[in-house]
Amino acid sequence: MSTPRRQFLRLAAGTLATGALAGCDRLSESASFTGFLRRAQYLSRWAQDLLTGPDALAQEFTEDDITSDFRSNGTSMPDSALYRELANGGFRDWALAVGGMVRQPLKLSLAQLKTLPSRTQVTRHDCVEGWSAIAKWTGVPLARVLDLAAPLPQARYVVFHCADPMDGSDRTAPQSTYYESLDLREARHAQTILAYGLNDEPLPVANGAPLRLRVERQLGYKHAKYLMRIVLVDRLDGIRGGKGGYWEDLGYEWYAGI
Repeated sequence: MSTPRRQFLRLAAGTLATGALAGCDRLSESASFTGFLRRAQYLSRWAQDLLTGPDALAQEFTEDDITSDFRSNGTSMPDSALYRELANGGFRDWALAVGGMVRQPLKLSLAQLKTLPSRTQVTRHDCVEGWSAIAKWTGVPLARVLDLAAPLPQARYVVFHCADPMDGSDRTAPQSTYYESLDLREARHAQTILAYGLNDEPLPVANGAPLRLRVERQLGYKHAKYLMRIVLVDRLDGIRGGKGGYWEDLGYEWYAGI
């Protein structure tokens, strides 16, 4: 069952979206919607901490609750020659780079990530467009990867850089691709994982292969797909539009708590 706060945000998103939407880009054009999100994010985080505590878990479900077909939203195949080459090779040559404010920069292949302790969770994905779906995710807790990289004391945020270009071109420049960010507290939450499995199968390309972020206490646009590198930083205002994510730079809230 939804929490009252989750129900409120889903209702608000559905009302402002006024029915079926082509995608998140249409919502980003609504000044009233983006203004609502900016004002709501601080109240949402305060309420979440007050009501449940900073370490509270999002609701988990049983396998009987799994949605029959977990839909792909947004990009379903990155328009990138590099990504297509990696996908055609079964991601054997793909590796997740971890750097920035860390003592030990990393480059981890998919096989290496799968040797780390894993977590499996059946959770609900809530999209800002108003739809939701339940799925079973398997991956490595992000905290495990951070422990290996050993963040420096001044590191405050984790920035996720992805393979999917967002301007309709086949460019590989970092400024043209999707990105997201979390603070270290949310990054180390027990249910924040780097998922490589969906419903006991390898993560499909349409859902973010070979690796995607799952941050179960926040809305779907925070769950970055097609991960390529992670960078730890002390501030977000010098990155891209300065708001901490692709949709945030267009007006969405940075903390999208549910």
